[in-house]
Amino acid sequence: ALLPLSNSLVAPQNNAGVVSTRGTSSSSRVACVCAMDRTAFLKQAQATAAAAGIIAFGLNPPSAHALVKGVAPPPKKKVGDGTGKKCSNVEECQEMAERAAAEQEAELRALPPPLVAAKGTRYRDIEVGTNVNDGAKAVKDGDRVSIGYKVLKLGKRSYDGISGEGTVVFSRGYGLEDDEDSKGGDTDFEFDVGNLNIIGALNDGIVGMQEGGIRRISVLPQMGWEKPIKACDGGPGGSGSGGELKTDYVIVPTATMVATETCFDNSKLPFPKSYAESRRMAQRFDQSLLMEIRLNKIL
Repeated sequence: ALLPLSNSLVAPQNNAGVVSTRGTSSSSRVACVCAMDRTAFLKQAQATAAAAGIIAFGLNPPSAHALVKGVAPPPKKKVGDGTGKKCSNVEECQEMAERAAAEQEAELRALPPPLVAAKGTRYRDIEVGTNVNDGAKAVKDGDRVSIGYKVLKLGKRSYDGISGEGTVVFSRGYGLEDDEDSKGGDTDFEFDVGNLNIIGALNDGIVGMQEGGIRRISVLPQMGWEKPIKACDGGPGGSGSGGELKTDYVIVPTATMVATETCFDNSKLPFPKSYAESRRMAQRFDQSLLMEIRLNKIL
């Protein structure tokens, strides 16, 4: 047990402040040792309590409140064929999926056939202009216009090259790209209709649109980003065989890059701005593409 200290039991100190036990009785020396043990015990207990507090804080940290912003999850897809019935096995699920796909294809085929522009570009109006009944001005050759657009790879069920949904290759004005300014900066594309630097399908397909309208046009390679030379004219609607550069990649994989550099016309507008978009476009420029146009304004 620890002994209480009194003034009479405190050991004398020398001039250096060091406790001296010379000339003290045995009981005084015992009291001094007990006092030192008590001090050490208190220091040890204090250190142990502090360490226990740190460990407890690490194991049970206080709850934090943070506002995390991100992209909202996509809406949940409906299960079944739209009738509320759910499939119970693989065969039934496959049958229901095929039935839904057939119904969707039937709806697409029921749409009116695409119209054809002056130079052969096929198109379909998704939404007409806001002032179509008021005799509003329509786009004509030579007008300067501001548009938003999406260039898409055709979907599997796009039987006419215009209907259905496809994968976006690149876009402007729809807020799909990282470099678009949501505060009203680089969110549209302006050009003069008929400018030779613009792809032919856009020059041809936009004529007749009114402000606020949305139109889909079919972009054949020859009316898009493919150079108009015989060696490259082997894709859909083309008159050539494609040339050796077009087919060498089957044997020599690196020849694909040569064909792209030879046939891909990156001077035609609109054109991707980012590297990722350019790479996607380099893989699709020789295919039939779909372009959705939203006419913002006739300037």
